[in-house]
Amino acid sequence: MKTADAKHDWYIVDAAGQRLGTLAVRIARALSGKHKPTWTPHIDDGDHVVVLNAEKVELGGNKEAQKLYYRHSGYPGGLRTETAGDVREKHPERLIERAVRGMLPTNRMRDVQLMRLKVYTGSAHPHEAQQPRELA
Repeated sequence: MKTADAKHDWYIVDAAGQRLGTLAVRIARALSGKHKPTWTPHIDDGDHVVVLNAEKVELGGNKEAQKLYYRHSGYPGGLRTETAGDVREKHPERLIERAVRGMLPTNRMRDVQLMRLKVYTGSAHPHEAQQPRELA
């Protein structure tokens, strides 16, 4: 099997009421294609995943206030810190995108697989024509 022969299916996930880590594991497996019997490490046969209601994903315990996200500008003193609650207020889709990114292997295919992840804050999405199925 070649990468060009791979068939990329479309799946849809409702994040409302689901734990972030558990959801991210299921999404990462679908993006990488590990749920298929034809999975091979060097062939990109993962699927597209549409995530709805990203603002309603659950974080366990007190992570809303305690979990920190870091980024650095590259300049001295350029470290910026945000709590998970701050990220949820401004860009709730980034919680899921970042969790899934951390669960994919760090190789050439990670960015290609992440381009197949579509995260939306509400329940509306523009991918009805692809007829996405529910991700088991």
